Amino acid sequence: MLATLARVATLRRTGLLSGPGSRRELWTGRPQSDTDNMKPLEGVKILDLTRVLAGPFATMNLGDLGAEVIKVERPGAGDDTRTWGPPFVGTESTYFLSVNRNKKLAAICDVFVENYVPGKLSALGLGYADIDRIAPHVVYCSITGYGQTGPLCQRAGYDAVASAVSGLMHITGPEVACLTQVAANYLIARKEAKRWGTAHGSIVPYQAFKTKDGYLVVGAGNNLQFATLCKIMNVPELIDDCKYKTNHLRVQNRKELIRILSARFEEAMTSEWLHRFEGSGIPYGPINNMKNVFAEPQVLHNGLVMEMKHPTVGKISVPGPAVRYSKFKMSEARPPPLLGQHTTYILKEVLRYDDKAIGLILQIMILKALRENPSSRLNILSRSSVFPHTAHH
Repeated sequence: MLATLARVATLRRTGLLSGPGSRRELWTGRPQSDTDNMKPLEGVKILDLTRVLAGPFATMNLGDLGAEVIKVERPGAGDDTRTWGPPFVGTESTYFLSVNRNKKLAAICDVFVENYVPGKLSALGLGYADIDRIAPHVVYCSITGYGQTGPLCQRAGYDAVASAVSGLMHITGPEVACLTQVAANYLIARKEAKRWGTAHGSIVPYQAFKTKDGYLVVGAGNNLQFATLCKIMNVPELIDDCKYKTNHLRVQNRKELIRILSARFEEAMTSEWLHRFEGSGIPYGPINNMKNVFAEPQVLHNGLVMEMKHPTVGKISVPGPAVRYSKFKMSEARPPPLLGQHTTYILKEVLRYDDKAIGLILQIMILKALRENPSSRLNILSRSSVFPHTAHH
């Protein structure tokens, strides 16, 4: 995506690309004498409809690279992270400050970035097809927790939930953290970091809870999600409790609230809680081991397991690429090469050496390998088919 944006920026600066409604004169930008200080995305406009962490962090980086980022927030309340604290600096949450620099609040834009649940913006007339129809020049970037389609695509995806469902938390244990807001807490508020385990210093509840047979990570990033959580867990009296009315209050009364919720979670199996939370809009997920990770229906749907036939060990499976494109299908994967497998091919077909030169190069390679590791003689001889030209010299 950065390469695409860089090309857009270049076209903007040269006057070869202009947005809808703009005149056809050259886009001059800054004086030529300043070109050495020009950032790579200068002249690119980003319409930022993201909130919380993944989207704002991505668009903040685009802003750092020179793009003009126009941030659109929910009227009144704004981004959920504005209430995530303590720590606060005055009335500003350090969490919000940590991922929203170099942005403007609102057009003509070059890039549209959003991280809503798939289908949400389409219902509002702001889906990919809608934007492509009225502004085909726009690069449309959609950030999701699970993908655009599949059985789990409607689930909210937060960082700790991703760590749990992907198996990372199963490997590392309870210590999982994104350093962005932790670093900002210190730099802005001089608040030293603490070890929270799977919990979050600025959001409550947001952590792993022990169930009857395992663990479940659940988070409530705003008051509506907290109310939904309380209803699902059959503790509606907590919704209007003066100690838990806002996230700030829930952070202040963390111990008591977590004690109540922990007791409830231990009353049922993980599968039962997964069933109850399905379709709730709350970020949640089990702490999976590797077996469960690759049994997840969304993992299978997204094609994240690639199978290939290796020349010596047979059929193998490896994790596939996470980035996919709507108009590009992944080709069949080739297995990792054997040592020296393509040496002759590269020398002959790419570098255009003749057979005599190739034979000499391969002989030098073999002699060098024998000098460095005499015990490798049998291995080198057993791979004679890999170096077919050596038989002629």
